[in-house]
Amino acid sequence: MSPSPSYRRPAARRAVPLLALGALVAAPLALAAPPAAAAETLLSQGRPATASSQEGDAYAPSAAVDGNLTGTRWASQWSDPQWFQVDLGQRSDLSRTVLTWEGAYGRSYRIQASDNGTDWRTLATVTGGDGGTDEVAVSGSGRYVRMLGTERSGGYGYSLWEFQVYGTTDGTPPAGGGAVEVAGSQGNWHLTVGGQPYTVKGLTWGPAIADAPTYMPDVKSMGVNTIRTWGTDGGTKPLLDSAAAHGIRVVNGFWLQPGGGPGSGGCVDYVTDTAYKNTMLTEFAKWVEAYKGHPATLMWNVGNESVLGLQNCYSGAALEAQRNAYTTFVNDVAKKIHSIDPDHPVTSTDAWTGAWPYYQRNAPDLDLYSMNSYGDICGVRQDWEQGGYTKPYLITEGGPAGEWEVPDDTNGVPDEPTDVQKAEGYTKAWNCVTGHRGVALGATLFHYGIEHDFGGVWFNLVPDGLKRLSYYAVKRAYTGSSGGDNTPPVISDLTVSPASSAPAGGEFTLRAGVRDPDGDPITYKVFLSGTYASGDKRLVEAKWRATGNGTFAVTAPEKLGVWKVYLQAEDGRGNAGIETKSVKVVAPPVTGTNVALNKPTTASSFQPSYGDCPCEPAKATDGRTDTRWASDWSDPQWIQVDLGAPTAIRKLQLVWDPAYARAYEVQVSDNGTAWRTLHTTTSGNGDIDTIDAATTARHVRLQLTARGTGWGYSLHEFGIYG
Repeated sequence: MSPSPSYRRPAARRAVPLLALGALVAAPLALAAPPAAAAETLLSQGRPATASSQEGDAYAPSAAVDGNLTGTRWASQWSDPQWFQVDLGQRSDLSRTVLTWEGAYGRSYRIQASDNGTDWRTLATVTGGDGGTDEVAVSGSGRYVRMLGTERSGGYGYSLWEFQVYGTTDGTPPAGGGAVEVAGSQGNWHLTVGGQPYTVKGLTWGPAIADAPTYMPDVKSMGVNTIRTWGTDGGTKPLLDSAAAHGIRVVNGFWLQPGGGPGSGGCVDYVTDTAYKNTMLTEFAKWVEAYKGHPATLMWNVGNESVLGLQNCYSGAALEAQRNAYTTFVNDVAKKIHSIDPDHPVTSTDAWTGAWPYYQRNAPDLDLYSMNSYGDICGVRQDWEQGGYTKPYLITEGGPAGEWEVPDDTNGVPDEPTDVQKAEGYTKAWNCVTGHRGVALGATLFHYGIEHDFGGVWFNLVPDGLKRLSYYAVKRAYTGSSGGDNTPPVISDLTVSPASSAPAGGEFTLRAGVRDPDGDPITYKVFLSGTYASGDKRLVEAKWRATGNGTFAVTAPEKLGVWKVYLQAEDGRGNAGIETKSVKVVAPPVTGTNVALNKPTTASSFQPSYGDCPCEPAKATDGRTDTRWASDWSDPQWIQVDLGAPTAIRKLQLVWDPAYARAYEVQVSDNGTAWRTLHTTTSGNGDIDTIDAATTARHVRLQLTARGTGWGYSLHEFGIYG
C-alpha cells in the first residue's frame, strides 16, 4: 500500500551501518562466517520470490532478489507479522543468509526453511536487530527460505534492498514435490506428497486466472496450501504456475453436466450418450497429460454435484439409471487418468452424502470421495460412519450455512447469517474436518472470491477485495493465529423499520451497533439488491443519509417486492463488516378510497395461460399486488374500469409488473364512448406511477401505445382514488 501524500515516507531517516546484527537466539547458528570449506553459491538471485504483502507496484518481492543492492527493494505493508520468501527451485544445503535492509528494518525476525512451502523449520531467530546488513549463519536445508518478520523497527513496514541465500546444491533438477498418494488403511488414512504427510488447508479459487499473481500471495499468507478449481483446460497453466511459485497445490477440476447441483447445468443421458462421454474422456485425458508433471498439481476432481443435479433432468427409475450410469462413467474417467498419471489421486465431488452409495457401487477406482457441505458439515462424518465406507474423503466446499439451509425471515426469504455467525461457520467447518481423524484429509473451504453481489456477500472472504471476519477465521484455522492482524468492524443488532411495509420511493430506517476492534475510524455504504424482487443479484448503492446514533435513512426502490439492504462498514485498512436484512417494499399509501376496487374491468386482451396466468383484467382491480392483468404481446392495448356512476377522482396509482408501458394516456369518459385525456407520458419506466387527476367521470381507461419490454402490458393494480 502506497502511503498517502500526507504520510509520504521521507527520503532518508537514518544512516544505514555497513554491518549491524542484533542478538541471535535459537540454534544452530553462529555469528562467524561459515566454514571456508563449504563451496557456497548464491542460490537466491533471480529466483521466484513472494511476500505476505507489498507496499505498492514499485516494491514487488522480485526486487529483493534482482542483485541490485541499492536501487530496488521490496517493502511490505505497515503491520506485523510479514514474510518474504524465495523459491530456490530445489532442495539445497544452506549456509547463510544476507539481509540488506532499507531504513524500515526488522527488529525481530526468523529465518526459516521448508521443503514444500508449507511446513517451516526455524533456522535462526533475530531479536534486537538494528538494520543495515544482517549476515545470519544457518545450518540446514530446504527448497524455500523465508524471513518471517515479527516486530518492525518503527511505524513503517519491512523493506529489503536484497535478500540473499547462500549454500550448495548437487545440481539435481527439482522433482516437483514427488508423487501424491492416499496412504494408510481403513480409518487411518492420510495424504502424502513426496512421502511427507499433507493435510489439505485450502480455498476454492474465484479471481480471474490473470489476477492470480495479485491474489496468490494473500492466499498464501492465510496458511493456505491448496486451491480448488472446477474446470481445467488450456488456460489453466498460468494459475498452476502462480500457485507453484507460492508453494500452493491445486485440485484440478473437470466439469461434467449437469454440474452445480439443483438448478444448474444442462442435461446429459449417461445411459445412451456415448458421444458426449467419449468427448469428455478425450478432453480430460489431454489436460491430464499436459499438467500431470506440473509441480502445483495435487489431484484430479471429476464432476461437481452431478449425482444430485441429475434430479433436474430425470425422475423415478430413469433417475436411478442415470445416477448409476454417471458414476460408472466417473469410474471410466478415473481409470483413464490413472493410466496416464499414476502419481496423483482422482476424486469426484457431490453435494449430498446420498451420492456416496452410487460411487461405492460403481466407482471403485476413485482414490477418495469429495463432498460439498455447509451448515450440516459435521453430519458428513456420521453419514460416512453409518454408510460403512472404505475410502477417505475431502471437503471440497464448506463454510457457513447456505441460503437453502437457513430459516426464512418475517418477509419469507432466507435469513442470512451475520458476519459473526459466518466466521463461526468456517471455524466449525474446519473443526469438523480435523475432528474426523484418519478419514477427512482436509478441505478447500468456499470461497476466495472478489464478487461484491448477493452470493459474494454471503460467501466470499474478500468481496471487492475487502477482508471479512470470515477471512480471519480461516486464517486462524490454518495458521493457528491471526495475532497482530487489523480486523474488520463488527456490526451487531441490524434492524430495518418498517421491515415489511416500506413505501416505494419513500424512506425506511436502518439501525445497527458498529464497533471497530482496533479503534479505526469507520466509513459507511448502503446497498440494495433485487435478488428476490427482480432476480438481479447485483448490489447497487442506495440513496441514504446518516441520521445519527447508528441510524440511516434509506430511500426504498420504486419496484415492489422483498429487497435486501446491506450496511457496509469499512475501516480504511482493507477490512469491512457487511450485514444484511430484507425489507418489503409496498405501494405508497394513497389517502381516500380506491373506487375501482372490484369494479367491472375490461381490456383489449389478456393472457389466458402463461407463467402465473390466467391474468384477466379483473385482477388489476382486486386490491392484491400478487395478482396481475397481462395483455397480448402487441401494441396498442387498453384496460378500462366502469365505476358505475360519475365519481370524483383525485389520483390514480398504477402498480406495474416488469412488463410496463413506456407510453400511455389516461382517459376518462361519462358514457364509455366519448373520451377525454387527463395524462400523457412517453417516458414511463415501470414500477409505480402516481398520477393527479382532479376530475369526475364514470369510466377510466389506460390507452397503452408503446411497451417498455418485448412482452405485453401487465398491471398488478389499477387504483383509482376519490
